[in-house]
Amino acid sequence: MDLVEDSAYQGALVIVCDTANTARIDDKRYSQGDFLIKIDHHPNDDVYGDLSWVDTSSSSASEMITLFAQTTQLALSDRAAELLFAGIVGDTGRFLYPSTTARTLRLAAYLREHNFDFAALTRKMDTMSYKIAKLQGYIYDHLEVDENGAARVILSQEILKRFNVTDAETAAIVGAPGRIDSVSLWGIFVEQADGHYRVRLRSKIHPINEIAKEHDGGGHPLASGANSYSLEENEIIYQKLKNLLKN
Repeated sequence: MDLVEDSAYQGALVIVCDTANTARIDDKRYSQGDFLIKIDHHPNDDVYGDLSWVDTSSSSASEMITLFAQTTQLALSDRAAELLFAGIVGDTGRFLYPSTTARTLRLAAYLREHNFDFAALTRKMDTMSYKIAKLQGYIYDHLEVDENGAARVILSQEILKRFNVTDAETAAIVGAPGRIDSVSLWGIFVEQADGHYRVRLRSKIHPINEIAKEHDGGGHPLASGANSYSLEENEIIYQKLKNLLKN
């Protein structure tokens, strides 16, 4: 991330995008500006900001910003259009997820009219490093799946070090279990340096965000994040995922 001096917040307009709650805002100085705007497409469980624009019907914050630019006739550079297009493609899983609407596709087409290397961008987004490919193989080898399609895998600090990957890099393989036809919903439990677990929850049909809320998290109905503070809590979360399908 860019290094931002404290003085940059003096008299500043601060805009926080794609961040549902204040705990997830990267720079804790966000409240030091003169005015704060929230732009987000997650459920508005944590209301903050002097002005809040939350639209849960949008696929992404990138879609919202593109809509704003188009309707206000705000000129977009080719580079800005490229990045917004990447944001929409990323958050819709290449237009796979239910959040993809006719408006999403129209706005993506509007961005595509700008001059950027579409093929190079999508190829880059679909490319993974060799170590991430190896980690994906580990996940398929060690994925636990119950009879109803609830799945999980635990990535300990030892595993992260073995594959030389960071917690952030594991985000690249979150969707991997969903490619298995017998998997309906899943959790990826990533151990952090302090011993707690970052839990990435995904589902094809059944909402899992209420489970995330019960464990220090939240997010979309089919894509959420939570936190677990012990192996026992890992088991509780996985049991809740299994019960969701069982019931």
